Amino acid sequence: MSVVLVVNSGSSSFKYQLLEPEDGRVLASGLVERIGESVGAAKHKVYFGTPAGEAVTATDATYTLELPIPDHTTGFRVMLDAFAQWGPSLEEFPPMAVGHRVVHGGARFFQPTLITNLVEINIDELSVLAPLHNPGALQGVRAAKAAFPDLAHVAVFDTAFHQTLPPAAYTYAIDKDLAETHRIRRYGFHGTSHKYVSRTAAEFLGRPLEDLKQIVFHLGNGASAAAIEGGRSVETSMGLTPLQGLVMGTRSGDIDPAVLFHLARRARMSIDDLDDLLNKGSGVLGLAGVTDMRDLEERVAGGDEDATLALEVYLHRLRAYAGSYIAHLGGVDVIVFTAGVGENSPLVREGALSTLGFLGVKLDPQRNEERRRDVRVISADDSAVTVLVVPTNEELEIARQALEVVAAL
Repeated sequence: MSVVLVVNSGSSSFKYQLLEPEDGRVLASGLVERIGESVGAAKHKVYFGTPAGEAVTATDATYTLELPIPDHTTGFRVMLDAFAQWGPSLEEFPPMAVGHRVVHGGARFFQPTLITNLVEINIDELSVLAPLHNPGALQGVRAAKAAFPDLAHVAVFDTAFHQTLPPAAYTYAIDKDLAETHRIRRYGFHGTSHKYVSRTAAEFLGRPLEDLKQIVFHLGNGASAAAIEGGRSVETSMGLTPLQGLVMGTRSGDIDPAVLFHLARRARMSIDDLDDLLNKGSGVLGLAGVTDMRDLEERVAGGDEDATLALEVYLHRLRAYAGSYIAHLGGVDVIVFTAGVGENSPLVREGALSTLGFLGVKLDPQRNEERRRDVRVISADDSAVTVLVVPTNEELEIARQALEVVAAL
């Protein structure tokens, strides 16, 4: 049995999972947070036989503790102590590799990559493109290497899947020399999820991935869409940063750049003010005062006008991207919804597809309303396009990619 430890590290916290890549079974997971504060916190969950994708059973156990965690290296010692004290034993289930989620790989990394000193330097250098994410990931990498010095450490980049975008899709229409100097182009994000979901959809349907034209909507607090042809990303909504594209929980998505000039001149807003506005104070929050789609839908049901408009704007953007991607692909075979909102909101799924009847897209109302955690068809039997809900599993995808790298060594 092959086991991989997957780490998702930020500047003040990291999440981890110990899992079997072959069947997706999770053995343990945890969260170490408030790193660098006076009192940190750790949570360690042990799964006793819970099959992949199913709800946690009563026999599963969660352990928590609070203690000072001054840095990531200490955090990894806390994690190792948790495995030793509460299980499963890392001697009984030794990891074959450690897979690391890294947000930005720029144009340099287009596949899972064994982390060498040179790769660390590149991740650090690419922090200019992801200052909120890459530095934390690098801290996690270095702490994990200290904790597991004899294991292969593999970086899986959120941007890697979108490195197949054609130049016409990733090029912005600005001065080309300036763009090249400062590496300004569309990179796209959520690539690990888009890759996992599109492949899982093909496997579920029993059809060759190479034959399918897919549109995947990854809809969570952060949201993105991707047009995937033959398993390759050919268009995606996020750009140089995760700000571009769809309306999100706190991010504006697409906006006329001149709005920023206008606010700078008329509202005297600084660059930092504008950054905070578009990333933290916009989207559904800016329009309706909430970030959770469940809260928004509850307010819509109660007749709240701001919430109703926010939902309409959200759905309008989804339909705009759906239409654009159908044109780019020259048709579509499968439309997939994933992530928190995509997997759990029948209202959003229905609204996103409500104008695609002319293409023969037809939802089955009863299937769309079902609340399940498995891959499922929600389109009608006579729909010309198959519509699926596919729960994403980025940790499993990272584990599988890490194991592929190790197998090739």
